[in-house]
Amino acid sequence: MVNQSFPLGFLLLSFSEYPGLERILFVVVLTSYLLTLVGNTLIILLLVLDPRLHSSMYFFLSNLSFLDLCFTTSFVPQMLVNLWGPKKTISFLGCFIQLFIFLSLGTTECILLTVIAFDCYVAVCQPLHYATIIHP
Repeated sequence: MVNQSFPLGFLLLSFSEYPGLERILFVVVLTSYLLTLVGNTLIILLLVLDPRLHSSMYFFLSNLSFLDLCFTTSFVPQMLVNLWGPKKTISFLGCFIQLFIFLSLGTTECILLTVIAFDCYVAVCQPLHYATIIHP
């Protein structure tokens, strides 16, 4: 006898015993998500609009803010849906895509932080060679 069942989605961890806690967590996560969106968008706009901030360090900072926007947007909306709605599942394909995007953006953010660290190292340890090592 072979089991022919195929699961349509993963069951996610929820606080179904405490529905009031889900609403509180929804408000907290939504507030922090909106603050993240507004803060990173303001950083990007400020760095694009002010010509005095068009150096390599600020270029990396704007890219880091953009990656942070994408990184948080890759998982927070699904978390908000699961906290607010009655359905607490995600499809296998949706979970795979979300995990792939999350890990890809996390890896990219680590690489960018490494580049930022190298930029700072060159600026502090070899300031006279900075313009030749780090060029546009």
